[in-house]
Amino acid sequence: MLYEVLKEIFSLKDAVDVLAVALFIYGVIYFLVVTKGLQILRGIIFIGVFWLFAELLQLSTLSWIFEKLWTVGLFSIVVIFQPEIRKALAKIGERTKVIRFGSVEEKSIERIVRACRFMSDRQIGALIVIERSANVDDIVEGCVYIDATISPEILITIFYPMTPLHDGAVIVKGDRIAYASCVLPLSRTANLPKKYGTRHRAAVGITEESDAVAVVVSEESGEISLAVEGNLERNLDPEILRDRLGELLGLRDEKD
Repeated sequence: MLYEVLKEIFSLKDAVDVLAVALFIYGVIYFLVVTKGLQILRGIIFIGVFWLFAELLQLSTLSWIFEKLWTVGLFSIVVIFQPEIRKALAKIGERTKVIRFGSVEEKSIERIVRACRFMSDRQIGALIVIERSANVDDIVEGCVYIDATISPEILITIFYPMTPLHDGAVIVKGDRIAYASCVLPLSRTANLPKKYGTRHRAAVGITEESDAVAVVVSEESGEISLAVEGNLERNLDPEILRDRLGELLGLRDEKD
């Protein structure tokens, strides 16, 4: 009896509609939490309540101001969250792809690891970004076009101190060094220890805005780190770095 009543009142289409709205609201809340936008959300709610108060009391001038601020506010939110929105859309695009990301071969990973080992032993600073499914060309700036086969000798030469291209990042696409001396977006996270400077913040920053992975060699300590999805895996030895790159680039199964 109850089932029949509910069936008449609440159709399958209504259920799908409610579920879709619930998922949308959950997605918005999750996005705000991840991007630390809850403070902005509180501000919007406060302005909304104040606007409702103005409407109830028929304060025409204040209502008119809020109507104009609403349009400007929507534009401002898009500008403020532009990096996060771009990253979210890129994630959606990645999930719709059927191709296997990452065309880097095992031999190229081995060459990158060998170069990092050499530079780590000699405390030569380096930043190597390895592109996966999302193109990073619109995120990086000031690059010098290289288009060379990956080799330890070329990577070491690029990052050797006082050379023209050492100050910046190398971008690896597939099995080629595409660019050198690139300027990357810096991370805004406060979680990085103060001992890490611009190079490490750039490594985290590029992985916050794309699905790329970034290998960093510290010129102060020679420590090797790996940035993935906005997180920094620190103090890796070359063997662990080789295994992690193989996992992240789809050349072997990730460990549980």
